[in-house]
Amino acid sequence: MVESVLSWVEERTGMVSLVKGLLDEDVPGGTSYWYVFGSATLIVLIIQIVTGILLTFYYAPSAATAWESTRFIYDKVILGKYLIGVHYWGASVMIILVTLHLLQVLVWGAYKRPRELQWFIGVIMFICTLVLGLTGYLLPWDLNAYFASQVSINIAGSAPIAGPFVQQFLQDGPTMGTLTINRFFGLHVWLTPIVLLLLVGAHLFIFRHNGPAGPTEEEAAKRRIGKFFPTQLFMDTVISVLAFVAIVILAIVLPPELLPKAQPSLSQFQPYPAWYFMPLFGILRMTPPELDVVATIVLPTIFVLVLLFLPWIDRNPDRSWRRRPWLLTISALVVIVVIATGLYGQASVSQGQAANAQLVKQIQSGQVPGVGAPAGAAAPSGATQVAAAVGNGAAIFSQNCASCHGAQGQGTPGVFPPLAGNAVVSGGAGKVIGIVKNGLSGKIVVKSQRYNGQMPSWKATLSPAQIAAVITYIRSSWGNHASKVSEAQVKSAK
Repeated sequence: MVESVLSWVEERTGMVSLVKGLLDEDVPGGTSYWYVFGSATLIVLIIQIVTGILLTFYYAPSAATAWESTRFIYDKVILGKYLIGVHYWGASVMIILVTLHLLQVLVWGAYKRPRELQWFIGVIMFICTLVLGLTGYLLPWDLNAYFASQVSINIAGSAPIAGPFVQQFLQDGPTMGTLTINRFFGLHVWLTPIVLLLLVGAHLFIFRHNGPAGPTEEEAAKRRIGKFFPTQLFMDTVISVLAFVAIVILAIVLPPELLPKAQPSLSQFQPYPAWYFMPLFGILRMTPPELDVVATIVLPTIFVLVLLFLPWIDRNPDRSWRRRPWLLTISALVVIVVIATGLYGQASVSQGQAANAQLVKQIQSGQVPGVGAPAGAAAPSGATQVAAAVGNGAAIFSQNCASCHGAQGQGTPGVFPPLAGNAVVSGGAGKVIGIVKNGLSGKIVVKSQRYNGQMPSWKATLSPAQIAAVITYIRSSWGNHASKVSEAQVKSAK
């Protein structure tokens, strides 16, 4: 019966002979557990696709529903919490496996001719995997998702030339909201996975053409030729199963936490990145504000370019690790630096995470610091008309401005300047009105500190009355003492 079915399939598709040919393939230098990372990565990618599709059945991408639908998956969907956990930890395991695969190819020298394009595509696949992790981080729309993604968008916006365009593309508006979620959802669920699958196909096609690199000639002479089936297939299966078991155990023991829903006014929340971006965060923490662009844009770009073009940079034709001491020594130092900066980054956020835990408790108990008008925001006594504008301006500020400039006007170091004690805020009304209406880009200096953030134009989003109210609010709060701004002033300002 089985033979009849196989014969029927073979006659019409040729699949049986193709599979037999693949299983009977030689493995140069013999089978080894060093060759399992590519297969295990592909299996985890399939797990990510399957769990991601299941999550889209329940997830609703908008500012009003993203957090609520995620909470629904946690609480109402059968095994929903573990489904999210498998998808969450699967991303981490996939990044680890891709990294190990690249390091294995690097050490073995398997990126050299004729496999340059195979390596080039592999590096782009690694970048796509990181992009998937970055874009998926925002989708739960909880506090850390919001503020950590905001930092990422601001970093992208600080890039020379293309930065403002990239920031506008990612944020899709003057502030983060439903359009931002939809943009990240499209990148995470459709564009990046499609690109990644196409790259996987190209990678496998080139691999089939070139064949396995295997060990170097001198090492291969000491080892016998092995077969893919059954030994190497067994090794690939063992590691893939272990990766899946690790993902499931992590999902059960350490399920991802869903923090309270994003509230832009809670600027005292201290965001932290996923562990795989912690080295970049650590470098940023070590760097003075005036060199932020170097830490966040220049160094990562150089690192990626070196990875991409390594086959053409390393002109040594020998694959033996014994004859490539300088390259492997530099590679080992880079790995050590990445680990060290990652540990430093994690240590630097530990205190902030403890403060966040206390803030979450206050939110859950009904005490929500930073929501609405901050303490001490009242206008000078006796100015009844100003007080009314301040009250309205506080709400507008909380909804539109606090996420960047802070609920207490303290700003975001290196990105958005403080409004408290800012001479520009307390100076002539015309300049402040012009900034709010028309926006501001490029480097600015406040209190001897440089800031690289981009201020969007608000004239198409807020009415003249709202702009007047919010400017009046910031000019009479946090120690600022300046005159009220009227709607007529806003209308007449260019």
